[in-house]
Amino acid sequence: MIEKQHLIDRFFSYVKVDTESDPESNTTPSTEKQWNLANALVDELKRIGLEDVTIDENAYIMATLPSNVDHEVPVIGFISHFDTTPDFTGANVNPQIVENYDGKDIVLNAEENIILSPDDFDDLLLYKGQTIITTDGTTLLGADDKAGIAEIVSAMEYLVNNPEIKHGKIRVGFTPDEEIGRGAHKFDVEKFGAEWAYTMDGSQIGELEYENFNAAGAVVTVKGKIVHPGYAKGKMINSMYIATDYINSLPRMETPEHTENREGFFHLYSVNGEVDSTKLQYIIRDHDKNHFEARKEMMVKLADEINAQHEKEVVTVEISDQYFNMREKIEPIMHIVDVAEEAMKQANIEPLIKPIRGGTDGSQLSFKGLPCPNIFAGGHNFHGRYEYVPVESMQKAIEVIVNITQLVAKKK
Repeated sequence: MIEKQHLIDRFFSYVKVDTESDPESNTTPSTEKQWNLANALVDELKRIGLEDVTIDENAYIMATLPSNVDHEVPVIGFISHFDTTPDFTGANVNPQIVENYDGKDIVLNAEENIILSPDDFDDLLLYKGQTIITTDGTTLLGADDKAGIAEIVSAMEYLVNNPEIKHGKIRVGFTPDEEIGRGAHKFDVEKFGAEWAYTMDGSQIGELEYENFNAAGAVVTVKGKIVHPGYAKGKMINSMYIATDYINSLPRMETPEHTENREGFFHLYSVNGEVDSTKLQYIIRDHDKNHFEARKEMMVKLADEINAQHEKEVVTVEISDQYFNMREKIEPIMHIVDVAEEAMKQANIEPLIKPIRGGTDGSQLSFKGLPCPNIFAGGHNFHGRYEYVPVESMQKAIEVIVNITQLVAKKK
């Protein structure tokens, strides 16, 4: 397969380019700096021998590895995103290599006493004896999802250089702005032309996911009335107190810190308030569609109840759907999951089939007509300074991609 140092060098060349996206921007890509890596990827895809390499006005990249079999084979694709989250800085990433990990604490930054410890992150112990790439403690790493890009590019390079491996037509796609929920918004499914695809955007080795949250965002606005506090009796309405009542009236145990597996939640992630006005921002998540709708209804009903108490409209709720559970699009064609599962087993990987407690480009793409299960990219602790990725997991991801292409090529 791909030589280890070559893979590391490729991954480093990606993560050292700052591609942080910006949810406040209205452009695509949301930040100009995403073009730097996008244009470099276009050059690299051409250099390794792919055909029909294109990049559109919104920085969506597509490329083709032509079929080398003489019978009809489904066209499949592999997709990853090149932006990094705005949750933590991705500027001046300085990756560190830990060879033959011994299972002990890893000092990311001695000066600031930043430690990556298995006491806090016990998944580290899965990778004793392996090569682990970490941050220097001051930035994220960017394995989400530059590990996925490195794996797809490396797999394609391997197939180009080993034409005796039989495969059908393969399409590659790289997207901007996934981290701010827009990665699939301007993805041209018809142009991509695949029957199905896989996003290489999961975490731990073995992860294989085909269901995710239904998701919505909610903005709760509370109106108050500001008057001089010395003469406020019977006149002042403090919006922050009403907002507190609203917050405390939602189920306290149905929040991210109290839920797991397929359990949904309400997540209050921003509060901005003064006496006159308070704004609460929530995300609503649930795997079950009926429960999801019930959560939205609960938030609206709670506002109605508070308004009735005050005999005026003091609380308004605006809810916007964001994405839906791709399970309903994948289950009728479960053979595409079966192929990925078999590809993992061929690579001596135990598949970990579980729901995503989050979203993925694959969700939106599935509803746009491109069914898209999610496969591990190998990284852990995404979106922060403790992010790391074992090189061996990336190598296994490459093997899984190659195995998938061969399995599909056998289907006449």
